[in-house]
Amino acid sequence: MPGRLLRLLSLLQGRREWSGAELAERLGVSTRTVRRDVDRLRALDYPVESTTGTAGGYRLVSGRNLPPLLLDEEEAVAVALGLVTAGGSGVAGLGESALRALAKLERLLPARLRPRLAALGGSAEAVPARGAPRVDPAVLAVLAACCRDRRVLAFDYLDRAGAGSARRVEPLRLVTFGGRWYLVAYDPSREDWRVFRADRITGPRPSHDRFLPRPLPAPDAVTYLTRSFAAATYRHTARLEVALGADAVRARLFSHVPGEIEARGPKACAVRLSADSAELVAQYVAAIAVLDAAVTLVDASEEVRTLLRGLRERLPEWCGPAADGGTDPHGTG
Repeated sequence: MPGRLLRLLSLLQGRREWSGAELAERLGVSTRTVRRDVDRLRALDYPVESTTGTAGGYRLVSGRNLPPLLLDEEEAVAVALGLVTAGGSGVAGLGESALRALAKLERLLPARLRPRLAALGGSAEAVPARGAPRVDPAVLAVLAACCRDRRVLAFDYLDRAGAGSARRVEPLRLVTFGGRWYLVAYDPSREDWRVFRADRITGPRPSHDRFLPRPLPAPDAVTYLTRSFAAATYRHTARLEVALGADAVRARLFSHVPGEIEARGPKACAVRLSADSAELVAQYVAAIAVLDAAVTLVDASEEVRTLLRGLRERLPEWCGPAADGGTDPHGTG
């Protein structure tokens, strides 16, 4: 393939749609030459579609066969890194497929890039998220396409209580968090934004209707998702007062808390933990209790208190008596 044809293909892969004039300007040729080059790409099974309009245009669409994909050096390394980490993505069956794709990518790369890719593939591994439900990659692909194309999406959904419903939404972004995939979308029937777990979505059906994205009440989808988690109330809850600043608590914990941390001054904060699992709430209470700061358990569900009492009973056996014969000042009684 001539160099100009490769550049044309790279442009078509990099943006959803180009006008003939834009392509001609980028390539330094006439629009007539662009039309001929597009015909050559079509003869090589690249599905290039012509668009109507005053100036006309072109876009690369999906076809029955997967044609070669052009990647620059940085894109190739980025794809390789994504393939290495795919094993921990929570997507069913993706780990083995990612390894096959990585092997193909390594064989096709220029010689100067192969050592970098080989080093990446041989030195990096991903730990799968434990306990996270597996997601059908075909479902994720449909959700991602609707987010990209701004298409209204219909699907069947099971909420956390197991109740089913038919939903029709305007999808904005897919976000992965804690080993799970979530869809952030606007639900017109509820006149509000919603977060849907991808593993609870079945039968996604893109419609022909398009939409203009509405303003999200957060800087981005990740922030909206974490704020939604913080504000949600689940079956088990615990409230703590901690003699440590909110930023210090966030920095010293091993992950985001399932709840919210409210600043009460430079050296004090209130923590609300909430989850469907009493064990998870108790684990975070214990994690906060060992931050070398006074902690008061203000309130907790009975199941959480039972787990914490069991922990308190086992601690003397594990740790022995305090050196001064006193008691632990950071108890969660």
